[in-house]
Amino acid sequence: MTAPVNRLRPRRSCLAVPGSNPRFLEKAQGLPADQVFLDLEDACAPLAKPEARHTIVKFLNEGDWTGKTRVVRVNDWTTEWTYRDVVTVVEGAGPNLDCIMLPKVQNAEQIVALDLLLTQIEKTMGFEVGRIGIEAQIENAQGLNNVNAIAGASPRIETIIFGPADFMASINMKSLVVGEQPPGYPADAYHYILMKILMAARANDLQAIDGPYLQIRNVEGYRAVAQRAAALGFDGKWVLHPGQVEASNEIFSPSQEDYDHAELILDAYDYYTSEAGGKKGSAMLGDEMIDEASRKMALVISGKGRAAGMRRTTKFEIPEA
Repeated sequence: MTAPVNRLRPRRSCLAVPGSNPRFLEKAQGLPADQVFLDLEDACAPLAKPEARHTIVKFLNEGDWTGKTRVVRVNDWTTEWTYRDVVTVVEGAGPNLDCIMLPKVQNAEQIVALDLLLTQIEKTMGFEVGRIGIEAQIENAQGLNNVNAIAGASPRIETIIFGPADFMASINMKSLVVGEQPPGYPADAYHYILMKILMAARANDLQAIDGPYLQIRNVEGYRAVAQRAAALGFDGKWVLHPGQVEASNEIFSPSQEDYDHAELILDAYDYYTSEAGGKKGSAMLGDEMIDEASRKMALVISGKGRAAGMRRTTKFEIPEA
């Protein structure tokens, strides 16, 4: 029987860690990032990739990743490394791995190929079939044009990720600062890209993750870019430095006030639509009218708050008759 993937894992902060650097792999275990992805792609020099596979297996099996989503980014299908990345890592550490991240995805067939390879390994090794998820990274124009098909290509897919650096290069964007607006353009040059990724993700019940901000010491710049993605509805963002983790966790979590309000709306709606509450389709919560649409909006905020481990500070009181 195929196991369901967990598309609701917290991913406010997704920490990139070079798979060839044992010191960084050790340090990452103690950082408060929701997700850690051990990188075999850009963060690993070509000559270091074969040994990095085994280093990653060792750290996945022996490290303490409690509370973190454990991901490995393999190399993309146009390289000679991909199949060996997947086979070595999944055969060696499959039970201690949550997802494989596939970079530079250009079409749905590349996701299908990864799904088939994972299934073969799981069956061969006696692992639970379908438990390991896929994260698809969109990094060029072809990938963006095909993002809807990519998002629906496999039940394993959990997230769609924007990869800004390669994307900027692929469309000849006039900027050398990854994530920042190109000079001479008065609007948001990334709005269309982010929204297209977000729509494809939401249409398939997936999470949407924004990519890295490379000026790692410019935390205020990181915050500004992260707030843009969070405002649109993205679930999280990559972090490349420990200094970005706290900012990302904060920005992609609801405020305490919003979380409390969302929980109150859910409790109040449950009450007012019940027999005891008068079976109402809409009702007043203080000065605010709430209805089914309010409940749906509140579910989003409450879900993010619960995933972040937030605790409510208010309680719904049934009104006196």
